[in-house]
Amino acid sequence: MAIEIGNAPCSWGVEFADDERNPAWEKVLDDCVAAGYRGIELGPVGYMPEDSSVLGDAMAQRGLMLIGGVIFRAFHYPDAWDDVMDASVRTCKALQAHGAEHLVIIDSISPRRAPTAGRAKEAEKMGGAEWTAYRDRIATIAKMGAEEYGLTVGIHAHAAGFMDFEPELERLLDEVDDKILKICFDTGHHSYAGFDPVAFMRKHIGRISYMHFKDIDPAVKADVIAKRTGFYDACAQGIFCNLGDGDVDFPAVRQILLDAGFEGWCTVEQDCDPAGDTSPLHDAKANRAYLQSIGF
Repeated sequence: MAIEIGNAPCSWGVEFADDERNPAWEKVLDDCVAAGYRGIELGPVGYMPEDSSVLGDAMAQRGLMLIGGVIFRAFHYPDAWDDVMDASVRTCKALQAHGAEHLVIIDSISPRRAPTAGRAKEAEKMGGAEWTAYRDRIATIAKMGAEEYGLTVGIHAHAAGFMDFEPELERLLDEVDDKILKICFDTGHHSYAGFDPVAFMRKHIGRISYMHFKDIDPAVKADVIAKRTGFYDACAQGIFCNLGDGDVDFPAVRQILLDAGFEGWCTVEQDCDPAGDTSPLHDAKANRAYLQSIGF
């Protein structure tokens, strides 16, 4: 298959399944189609129906494909393991039921790391034993997703978690078998962390199985890092701007993907405040139009 462009519920502000501010899941599907996308991610498990016949019929009626799903849980916190495992199994079952390919692992925000998002030199680092246990929890879920459910599993760095900065991402990649763990590369989070997404892609394109397209407003980034603003407050301030309006070089991203013969899904993710004054449908259309203008 060629490169396909999808979107995700987080572009409508859906970060947690039980957030009362979330739009109806049917509206997100309708908007996704109206904005010109053929695929969508699952969103946090429990947001869309876990009855596969209900969601399957809704997707089929709209001509949408399910691309994948994200496990956004506290892998850094040992006592959260039951929650991590519950979300992982439910997400894997949903993806398998709908023929989706990509399982994305994200370590959720930690209070220990939140104040140093974007500040790699200041951020607290895990000690040896803590890192080993953390790595093994990630590897356990990756192995389950790959071997028990036949999914392509990617690690996704995320601001304010313990898998945020390029050196720790590369350390994990060195220590976990690439047969079970690939990279879901998020251009925006890599920039937020203070690193060059294009340079990382050039170095690691062979292990990138899935892309999240996200752009960063450099002025907002500088402000929220300087003020140690929380991640969700930064989202509300518009740190994730429309594609092409920020500091990510998307023409260069496209060229790297083409040169590598990348095939598959690239998903737009524009995390926003569900109660904010932005128009997710307007932004989704603008992002699709921008990607088309540069050849996607």
